[in-house]
Amino acid sequence: LSTALAAAHAGAEVVARYFRGTDLEVRRKAENDFVTRADQESEAAVLAVIRQRFPDHRILAEEGSGAGVGHGEYEWLIDPLDGTTNFLQGLPVYCVSIACRRGDELLAGVIEDPEGRNLFSAMRGGGAFWNGRRIRVSERAGLDGAFLATGFPFRALSTLDLYLSVFRDVFHHAKAIRRCGSAALDQAYTAAGVYDGFFEFRLSPWDLGAGTLLVREAGGVVTDLDGGDGSFVSGNVVAGGPAVHRELLEIVRRHASEEAIERVNPVSSPAPAPAAT
Repeated sequence: LSTALAAAHAGAEVVARYFRGTDLEVRRKAENDFVTRADQESEAAVLAVIRQRFPDHRILAEEGSGAGVGHGEYEWLIDPLDGTTNFLQGLPVYCVSIACRRGDELLAGVIEDPEGRNLFSAMRGGGAFWNGRRIRVSERAGLDGAFLATGFPFRALSTLDLYLSVFRDVFHHAKAIRRCGSAALDQAYTAAGVYDGFFEFRLSPWDLGAGTLLVREAGGVVTDLDGGDGSFVSGNVVAGGPAVHRELLEIVRRHASEEAIERVNPVSSPAPAPAAT
């Protein structure tokens, strides 16, 4: 956890320095998916901290740094700038997200929001915290009147019809649904009980690592669309307090499933494979 905190802070210093700057060297990786100099330099800063302390650990980072290096069962999931489109537009809703896992077991996670000065952290079995204060998921008894977060599937447009069917049904129950453009922060605020629940399709492991641990350590539930533990494989996630998660998942399953998403968006490995051991 101390390494994740130090690495997140190093990355956050980089992206904050570039925010609303003019020398970002923007490049489009794919449809509606961008990378900037800030992403790349943040990732380098994060990796420098981790490599100094754990040179043999494996790395799975959004911009691909560190791939093929390291071995063994410990792996770091790194998003050096989550919310890149917000960042490019000058919207101060972005963060650095870092998690460490051993096999499939998440051990530590940190999400740092430099503009809002919000630091979220969690350690397996040690609880979840927001700026040093312990947090808990919402205790709302069900989906009616819930305050929810989501993300539109801009990078998986073939899932849009399924997504909109879910959204329409959920919309009739929720008090409000927000789409702020940073999945990591959406999960962090779900862990803190700000949002009652969260759902999104086709995320990547680095989008999910720290946020998933935060929600679980705050007493919440995180699953894939079938209610299983496959989110890191499929990128599909439903999260929230226990009661809200249960009812949100019921609605999601009326319209979508892991099989249905794979059928319209056949990406067996939606994110790069982990580095070889």
